[in-house]
Amino acid sequence: MALQFTDQTALEAIESGKPVVIDFWATWCGPCIKLGPVVEELAEKYGDQATIGKLNIDDNDEVASQFRVRNIPTVLFFKDGELKDRSVGLVKLSDLEAKLQPLL
Repeated sequence: MALQFTDQTALEAIESGKPVVIDFWATWCGPCIKLGPVVEELAEKYGDQATIGKLNIDDNDEVASQFRVRNIPTVLFFKDGELKDRSVGLVKLSDLEAKLQPLL
């Protein structure tokens, strides 16, 4: 199950050095809602190897600003505390897996 990040918990996860995947979304965003189950599936498959979660940008905007998230849905991929990759828009599970695999 994907975690529900706040700005604080997202930063803590990023700083842990472990692979982290954050889905930036909002309740009013149709493509974000469609991407939700894809992120959940990613979390089910890789949750033991990476920290995977969602961050609602309406409630938490600091991390989105810090990493220049301009469009949603945006999925950011971190390892060792650094931004390694990003995906913007509605994508398939295989697209997210392709970006996560090199970080594991």
